[in-house]
Amino acid sequence: MSELIHSKEYKIRALLLILIDIIIIVFSSIFALYLRYEFRFNDIDEKFIESMIKYAPVNILIILGLFFAFRLYSSIWKYASVREMVNIILACIMYFLIEIIEIIFFGLKVPRSHPFIFSGMLLMGTIGVRFGYRFIRAFKHSSLERDEGKKRTMIIGAGQAGAMLLKEIDTSSYTHYKVICLIDDDKRKHGKYLSGVKIAGGRDRIAELAAKYNIEQIIVAMPSADRKVISDILKICQETDCKLKKIPGIYQLVNGNVSVDDIRNVEIEDLLGREQIKVDLEKIMDYVSGKTVMVTGGGGSIGSELCRQIAGHRPGKLIIVDIYENNAYEIQQELIKKYPELDLVVLIASVRNTHRIDKIFDEYRPDIVYHAAAHKHVPLMEDSPNEAIKNNVFGTYKTAMAAGRYGVSKFVLISTDKAVNPTNIMGASKRICEMIIQMLNNEFENTNFVAVRFGNVLGSNGSVIPLFKKQIKEGGPVTVTHPDIIRYFMTIPEAVSLVLQAGVYAKGGEIFVLDMGEPVKILDLAKNLIRLSGYSEDDIEITFTGLRPGEKLYEELLMNEEGLKSTENKLIHIGHPIEFDENRFKDDLKKLKEACEEDNPDIRKYVKEMVSTYNYKS
Repeated sequence: MSELIHSKEYKIRALLLILIDIIIIVFSSIFALYLRYEFRFNDIDEKFIESMIKYAPVNILIILGLFFAFRLYSSIWKYASVREMVNIILACIMYFLIEIIEIIFFGLKVPRSHPFIFSGMLLMGTIGVRFGYRFIRAFKHSSLERDEGKKRTMIIGAGQAGAMLLKEIDTSSYTHYKVICLIDDDKRKHGKYLSGVKIAGGRDRIAELAAKYNIEQIIVAMPSADRKVISDILKICQETDCKLKKIPGIYQLVNGNVSVDDIRNVEIEDLLGREQIKVDLEKIMDYVSGKTVMVTGGGGSIGSELCRQIAGHRPGKLIIVDIYENNAYEIQQELIKKYPELDLVVLIASVRNTHRIDKIFDEYRPDIVYHAAAHKHVPLMEDSPNEAIKNNVFGTYKTAMAAGRYGVSKFVLISTDKAVNPTNIMGASKRICEMIIQMLNNEFENTNFVAVRFGNVLGSNGSVIPLFKKQIKEGGPVTVTHPDIIRYFMTIPEAVSLVLQAGVYAKGGEIFVLDMGEPVKILDLAKNLIRLSGYSEDDIEITFTGLRPGEKLYEELLMNEEGLKSTENKLIHIGHPIEFDENRFKDDLKKLKEACEEDNPDIRKYVKEMVSTYNYKS
């Protein structure tokens, strides 16, 4: 019904425009004669009047036909630009040439000046009607009455993206922005105007101008700038109390895929101050193509992203194993919708169940296994240390043993920086997992066992970012354990793409260490999130709760003895495996298994015997 209404409205507008054009044509033709004879009607030669009346219907049809050909009745004039202006000029030039032909070959009797005057009048009249509508609309749009309730906005970036954004804000009646000024570091632009808005200065004046003009919102329109530049500008913007937003990639704007409504809030990853890690997966993922790939913990933050990236590279079969049915269901439905041709198997299973895991390996015979199933929440595992050992250590052991027995070519363990000199049971359990991988790599010749170690992942389940966002939404306070605590951060897609590439490099026994960039203070992270949410620290309180059991002030990615070897990707390094007595390790594993199955309260002592770098408080 709405389409019919819009169609009817369009036809009425087009018909009205045709009638106006006919009036312009007739008036321009008469006025051209009238002007030629210096506004003395009686002096006009009768043969000219008769010829014009005779050819008038034909000329009206020719001109209307040209206007249709140049889409002057199908353009949306409230968004008219140079392209529409050029079409009007071309249509009028074409008619000028046609009238010359009529005079020479068809006996049209008009003064020699008529084609010039008539075409000029036609051009001015046509432009006046079409762009006059836009001018009136723009004038109404910028009136004080229409600006009430709109956010006073500053746009950073007076380039192509800023111009496109400003144009859409200017022409749309549905936006809630009033652009007060523009910022650009190009000094040649300072003091000039873009679509009527002044380019008031460079980034050094952001805070000053925001206060001067009572700016409520800042939009960063610099999609081609590198991450460091964006980060620096956003940090300056944070000195104001303005809400911060960004536009998406310029290619999307150019293609018309993004409107002003898609301007997104600035996210915390925009402030990391480094370029997003990009891996050319097309070049490295051939080894996945056609293979049967299993992802344990496939419904979790890392596991589900692994599944997404693997699914896009034509695996022969993708097997998702997870104990949590809701997580498994969500990633299953997502992949079915996005990759309908994918051979997908989703299984509910615990990696602690030896019989179940063996049956899965026996039935599906995976070529590659990514082992992401684990308990990872540090404070919760401190309260339930035996569960950390049962799931992380023996879940890994049982899955890895099955991989060796059933001839898996590559087994990739997802580890953590908390495994280095661990101070908590979760990190210590992951260090034992790394040792298991090293041991089994020597035991099974046909399987390459490797581990990939990285730090915190932004936005993963149970991580600090979702917690802070929840606390801010509830009005605070935001809880930070210690003012000096620092962590390494990486986005989920970044971490997973590097995990996949590390899998390509795997020869067996390596511990791959991902370069996480510079560490970030958690206190700064909390402050940034508060500001990005449109609040100040006066609005949302930050409280310090003290380090939790097993928590470090800082994390390490490498133990002193391991050393580093570089790979083709500068962001992936190989830690040299630390030798240990594998026979004794196997005996210690048996003792550890018995202790955790009995829920021994002294389980940490058994762990300490296996991980000499483990430090814990009794």
